[in-house]
Formats: sequence, C-alpha cells, structure tokens
Amino acid sequence: MSEVKIAAETRTEFGKGAARRIRREAKVPAVVYGHGGEPVHITLPGHELQLALRTPNVLLTLDIEGKTQLAIPKAVQRDAIKGFLEHVDLLLVKSGEKVNVEVYVHTEGDLAPGSFLLEHVLSTLTVEAEATHIPESVTVSIEGLEAGAAILAKDIPLPEGTTLAIDEDAVVLQVLAAQSEEPADDSAAESTEA
Repeated sequence: MSEVKIAAETRTEFGKGAARRIRREAKVPAVVYGHGGEPVHITLPGHELQLALRTPNVLLTLDIEGKTQLAIPKAVQRDAIKGFLEHVDLLLVKSGEKVNVEVYVHTEGDLAPGSFLLEHVLSTLTVEAEATHIPESVTVSIEGLEAGAAILAKDIPLPEGTTLAIDEDAVVLQVLAAQSEEPADDSAAESTEA
C-alpha cells in the first residue's frame, strides 16, 4: 500500500470559472467527504496528485491548514482528450477502518497448449480491507487451464485481512476454446452452378 503526503488548500470559490482558474495554476479542485461531516472543498497540487494517482487505491495523507487527514480517491474525473485531472472526490478514512475498494486482477502462468482464450469477466474485484492496508492488486494462477475452466471470486487468494465484498460465486476469469471459421462447403457451390 502506497501512502503519499500532499498539502491541500481550502477553497471558497466554486463553479466552472473558479475551477478553470484553479487548473490554470496547475492545481486540481477536489472535495473531501466522509465520517458524517460536511464536505470540504480543497485545491491540490496537480503534478503531485497526478503522480500519486498512478498507484491504484493510494492512501493520501492530506495536510489541510495544519490538520492531517487520511483519504482515498473515490472518483477521478479526467479530460477525455488531454487526460489531465479535472476534479477528484476523496473519501476520509481512519486507521483501522474497513473500506470497500476495487483491486485489479492480474494473472500469472500460461494456459494449457492449444487454441484457448482467457476472458476477463471482471478486471477488478471488490474487496473489503483496512484503509491503511489496501492491496494494490491480486494475482491468480491460470497455469494449465483448458477450455471450460472458470476461476470464481472465492478461488482468488486474498492478502491477510482482506475479504470479498462481492458474491463469492461470481465468475472472474474463464477459458474459452478459440473459434475458427470453417472453410466454405465446395460441394454446395458446385451443385448450384449445375
């Protein structure tokens, strides 16, 4: 689990114009909410936040006017064309608190020899973990699997202290036989010509 410390400033201006001014200053408008308190509107340094968000489920230590708070990204809005950050929603967490997050499912190993395809039914797995110990991803072996094999959520090994937050019988990965086109039937073509 990666933890990044970022200095934040509270903001009092809202709306499109204010957000554009913030972005021109290489900063990102954000909202911090959770624990039953009022949402706090803040501004974060754009470059530092961009680097932090490269790590899935990063734990941010926010320094808001001298007060330190832990938060995880809940929603990230990016410009569709240029990819820069437009707005971030952050969820306040406490050490020891359990949170639901999505972690990426990575595979290792090779399928059995033959024409098989691996279908990722779910590319992420929703799990419940302690806020300060959120796994970045989970890894499952697909070594030697053949067509018809499926890996269910309950089959994926989870780090200690992490539990599934979805149906344990949900299909995450399945192996399919590759479909091949059959050659055209030449005898049918000849009978229509005669």
